[in-house]
Amino acid sequence: MKGLIAAGGRGTRLRPITTNRNKHSIPLANKSMIELAVEKLAAAGISEIGIVINEGDSEMSDILGDGSQYGVTITYIEQNGGALGVAHVISSGKDFLGDDDFVFYLGDNIILGEVRGFIDAFYEQKLNALLALSLVKDPERFGVPRIENNRIIEVIEKPQNPPSQYAVAGIYVYDKHIHTIIDALSPSPRGEYEISDAHTELIRKGFAVGYSEITGWWKDTGKPQDLLEGNQLLLSQMDKSDIKGDIDDTVTIEGVVIIEPGAQIKGKSFIRGPVIIGKNSLIENSYIGPFTSLGENCHIENAEIEHSLLMNTITISSSKRIVDSILGNSVIITDKEETFPKGHKLVIGDNSQVEL
Repeated sequence: MKGLIAAGGRGTRLRPITTNRNKHSIPLANKSMIELAVEKLAAAGISEIGIVINEGDSEMSDILGDGSQYGVTITYIEQNGGALGVAHVISSGKDFLGDDDFVFYLGDNIILGEVRGFIDAFYEQKLNALLALSLVKDPERFGVPRIENNRIIEVIEKPQNPPSQYAVAGIYVYDKHIHTIIDALSPSPRGEYEISDAHTELIRKGFAVGYSEITGWWKDTGKPQDLLEGNQLLLSQMDKSDIKGDIDDTVTIEGVVIIEPGAQIKGKSFIRGPVIIGKNSLIENSYIGPFTSLGENCHIENAEIEHSLLMNTITISSSKRIVDSILGNSVIITDKEETFPKGHKLVIGDNSQVEL
């Protein structure tokens, strides 16, 4: 079985974070989403992975290389013609996939469970396609299955009146028949080749389409709040501290904390986990609170930060309490004057400078 990961698109709902980057490069708990996706497939025993990227994109290959560090071989596949829908992503990978069975994984999905169970169910039930489903509060954002007598009878893309509270969760297992179905698809009214239409057509033609519910946590990271929730859930899975940086005797550490090599924690700093602090970052006289991930080469001084996702080379020297925030690379935040209310919520793109 092969793996195919969707890693293109423009991430417009995540701007300005995605103005200068592919959204799949955004780090959660200091690891990019594309790395998390590759690791999930590798853990399921898949060694050949195709990654579908935007035309001319080199960002994914810069992060992953040839895949050898993850124990896999990676083939990069450009999605010619732009983002034309999820089914078009599979069509782009057709030559790579050949007649092999495969797992199709949307690279901006985060799950805490394992992929292996979906593969096992696919073979045990002798299916042509298996869809992972998840109960959600807002199914109208997703492809939604209509289920009768424990069988999917159709899948509707982003319905105004969802027939169930389930979303098709961005993990699929297929055999070769999906290619014939997609080849015959026409674009939807919004100009895309919809994977929901492909699933409904598979069912109509009598192919065996099953489903398996995600019993753990799943998140489609389409909005800034989703990124914060994904970061929080991944940090909450850390089960033990790993401190490889230098810590002054005056520093207080509580909970599970990872401090990567070269990082320094100085002065009367207080780190309350779960927290991860990246390589070569410097924390001075600051409070870093639960569910915060801090990237590499950051300098945090006289600051309070909690439940936030901070990327690399960030400088913060501000007494304002920063919460529920996403900061891109090379952001600078400094004090200017006292303002109210305290507790600023920020979503800031790369190379920005903010005075608070």
